[in-house]
Amino acid sequence: MSTSIHVTLGEVAAALGLVAVALAVSLWQRSGVEGDIGVAVARSFVQLTAIGYVVKLVFDTDSLALVVALISAMALMGAFTARGRARRVPGAFWPFPATPRYLVPVGGMIIGNAMTSAAVALNRLGDDVAAAAREIEATLALGATASLAVRPLVRRSLRSAVIPLVDQTKTTGLIAFPGTMVGMLLAGAAPVDAVRLQLVLLYVLLGGVSLAALVAVMLAHRSFFTPAHQLRELPERAEL
Repeated sequence: MSTSIHVTLGEVAAALGLVAVALAVSLWQRSGVEGDIGVAVARSFVQLTAIGYVVKLVFDTDSLALVVALISAMALMGAFTARGRARRVPGAFWPFPATPRYLVPVGGMIIGNAMTSAAVALNRLGDDVAAAAREIEATLALGATASLAVRPLVRRSLRSAVIPLVDQTKTTGLIAFPGTMVGMLLAGAAPVDAVRLQLVLLYVLLGGVSLAALVAVMLAHRSFFTPAHQLRELPERAEL
């Protein structure tokens, strides 16, 4: 079995273009998520590159012992990461050819995840603004602008939308192999090509999701206020 897909380092770098736009918007809006995105990009590159060489070594040696050691290490990293996210619980950019073959599946993946990210961010923002209505009105009464009064809630909603994918990007290759990388390896692709293609997808996805959440919240938070910087009466939360 073999595959014709070959990804260059230049194409991996091009995939970072969307991430760069998301970082620029985050810095402009002072959302506070640019640090997490930057760390996620750096960690994913180092981790996936390293794991690519490890996988190549495992394939070349064809050793069951190395397979067991690799899977055990991934399980251990997963346990540590899960524990770190549950501290209160005791014990606990155009990397592809412009053809439908690539644009349709990748575009669908990005749009679907961007939609989910924007929905999570907007839902969290609406709930938080409703819960903190009195505090926001008090802040406005002290002379703050609408953007300043709602800024902490904007940051919180952005983090709720972006952090899951940021965490996934940070730990990719350490805890579990991403699906695209697994598919290419099973199809007979070289580990280096599988890693590079996965990096392209991760970066495009991270950039698209982050940008969708940032733009959605940046545009939506203004609708909570009148042109005179007064908090509007909020509708009741719809029951599911």
